[in-house]
Amino acid sequence: MTHPEAHKSHRAGWLRAAVLGANDGIVSTASLIIGIATASATQEYILLAGIAGLVAGAMSMAAGEYVSVSSQADTENADLAIEKKALENDFESELDELTEIYQTRGLESGLAKQVAQQLMAHDALGAHAKDELGITDTTSAKPLQAAFYSAVTFTIGAALPLSLAWAIPGHLLVISVAVSSLFFLALLGGIAAKIGGASITAGALRVTVWGALAMSITAVVGNFFGVATQ
Repeated sequence: MTHPEAHKSHRAGWLRAAVLGANDGIVSTASLIIGIATASATQEYILLAGIAGLVAGAMSMAAGEYVSVSSQADTENADLAIEKKALENDFESELDELTEIYQTRGLESGLAKQVAQQLMAHDALGAHAKDELGITDTTSAKPLQAAFYSAVTFTIGAALPLSLAWAIPGHLLVISVAVSSLFFLALLGGIAAKIGGASITAGALRVTVWGALAMSITAVVGNFFGVATQ
């Protein structure tokens, strides 16, 4: 009876985009709200800036992820085209190449060649894509998926501090947005670490520290320009 392990690596692509999007949504929007609030802006201007930041940030995240992951996909496709041509022009050399790869992984030469022959008989390009280039269905670039997850999770992340800025006006706005955003960041970091099979404490601490730093800097900048313009 087999006992398959619950591996986490198949989640790497969408998890990265989702965590990055939500994290940026919380940090950038909360920092923007805090910076403008400490500059003594009215609640209307704070909300307007927050909404603009949400829309612009979501579109920027989607576009950035799409362009970045598309470039990765282009590189993968180019490598696969080269490999396909090599298989058509010199199949035996490619067989030897795959055999050497298996030998370096610990197989004796005869077994390594036998494995290479059987795998290439089944799917030569797939075998080289996986074992020579490191490209699999799990790790291959998916631009639209990355763009979608980034935009949606950025919007969700940004909506959290923005909703607090709308619900809690006045002198409590800054502290409420800061504390709640840090809580959301810690929760997000812990959840992402749990899904990815990493340390929950380390994941939560990492995003919280950087979020606190970003909000602190924008608060200082906002306060400086608010005082300077009075």
